Amino acid sequence: MNDIKISVVVPVYNVEKYIGQCLDSLITQTLKEIEIICINDGSKDNSLKILREYEAKDSRIRVIDKQNEGISAARNQGISLANGEYISFIDSDDWVDKNYLAELYSAAKKYNSDIACSSIIRVTGNRKRNKLIYTKEEFSRDSDKKNELTNAPIYSYVWNKIYKRDKLVASDVKFPVGRVYEDVIWCIKAIYYLDGVVTVPGSFYYYRKNPTSIMSTKSEQNARDYAISEKEMLEFAKEKNLKLLTGYKYARRDRYRFCGITLMKRFYYYPDITEYCLLGFIPIYRGKFKEKK
Repeated sequence: MNDIKISVVVPVYNVEKYIGQCLDSLITQTLKEIEIICINDGSKDNSLKILREYEAKDSRIRVIDKQNEGISAARNQGISLANGEYISFIDSDDWVDKNYLAELYSAAKKYNSDIACSSIIRVTGNRKRNKLIYTKEEFSRDSDKKNELTNAPIYSYVWNKIYKRDKLVASDVKFPVGRVYEDVIWCIKAIYYLDGVVTVPGSFYYYRKNPTSIMSTKSEQNARDYAISEKEMLEFAKEKNLKLLTGYKYARRDRYRFCGITLMKRFYYYPDITEYCLLGFIPIYRGKFKEKK
């Protein structure tokens, strides 16, 4: 098992429409020394059936079927099962280009870097747009520069990166179970504790804007989870004296529209303020935002 260069962790929940494209992009990678750990998180559709079909066709795929506990628990389990030199997280409704893992691994080895990160293409329906594009290879071990290179905390994405497995395990950074926006606090800690970040031009992660995903669903609980994660992230940044985060107070914005017209925007600010703006810019209420105990 020690010849595995990258363990790819894929949490799966009710994605029968997309999981095939995700797995096809992984089994055709130019880097062959990989394992693909699919954690089926209690899917109620045909996702598990599709996973079993791919598992039967490719020995590098390992399917773990478990009860539903959320994406954080699935990722934590994936880390514990991984055998590769590096770990990559791929969301099951996304996909990557065929050289994705090879390019990231090559750059990580070149600089002896614990993290390598790719560009991001956001996909909405048939439309694609550049979300985050790297045009040159840059490397740093400086804490603030690492955040700058990864665009943290604005882009707190666990995917679009590979992480040195032994360093990640030693850091004991866990995804908070039972919470959405779990990557906000996880990413800032992983980037801080792991040694070195390198950006990799020419490597692309395709992030699908899935309207049915939990992350796309607006709810009070989602807003609370984001506010809690932002608060923890900012407290960690203050504790570690991460200067690039100084003054970063914005937590989240929700928009309510009708016929393409913005009727209301709701803003959340660290640590506990919420504000409503009519038409998106006319303040009508500002007060305390209470976290759910």
